[in-house]
Parts: sequence; C-alpha cells; structure tokens
Amino acid sequence: MRYIGIDLGTRRIGLAYGDELGVATPLAALTQSEPADRRAALLKVIRERRAQEIVLGHPLNMDDSEGPKAKEAAAFAAELTRELGLPVHLVDERLTSYEAESSIAKSKRRDVRASGIIDSRAATLILQDYLNQIFPPPEAEMP
Repeated sequence: MRYIGIDLGTRRIGLAYGDELGVATPLAALTQSEPADRRAALLKVIRERRAQEIVLGHPLNMDDSEGPKAKEAAAFAAELTRELGLPVHLVDERLTSYEAESSIAKSKRRDVRASGIIDSRAATLILQDYLNQIFPPPEAEMP
C-alpha cells in the first residue's frame, strides 16, 4: 500500500509519503501562490506516487469539536474521494504544526515556514500517527 499524508493549509500543503513499511517520510511542500495550482500539483503527486490511500489532517478544536478549518478539511476529503476514487482518512492533527515547528530554531522559523518544511513535517507526523495505528511498531522486549 502507498499512502500520501497531507497537512492542508491556506497558503501551503505539506506532504508526506509512506508504505507498508510503516515509516512516513516528508515530501516537498506545495507552495504555489494560486489555490488551483496547488490543487493540481497535489493531484499530480498523488498520481505519480501511485497512492492508494490518503491521510488528511483534521484540525479539531481542543474540545474535540469541529471548527471551520475541520469542516473545510472534511469537505476537501470528500472532494478527493469523489475525484480520485481513493479512501481518505481524517486524522486528528492537533498540535502537529506546533510539534513540527518546535524542532526548528526560533531564529530560522520565519524563513523555514515560507519554504513549507514545517508543513511537510506536520504531514509526516499526521501520516506516521495513522501508520502506527495500522502497522503497530513491535513492542520492545524487556530484558
């Protein structure tokens, strides 16, 4: 199986790739200025990578409710399913962007943010969370 992880943003789309090995790896983020161009680039990546399932970040509120961004993600998931005929799994993405950003020195965050590296790191965390659920890591043996 081939999976594409997506961190959907208004300016950038973070991407990650994973397979049955259960390891998510970041891909270059999509940073096109026009939303239609970003969407076309996303569809191209999904097709080129021959993804069989898509894992999309679902930005729930801290109280588990769905705000506007979570509803937008759910609608985007439905569009992708209709257009590509692939299953799209929504995965709780709370704090993934914060976690991804915290691994970068504060002095470099502004420059790095524009590049999409943080977005793709967030997509990697989202996808890895999903892969860990379906391919649980082996339990460490106790000595």
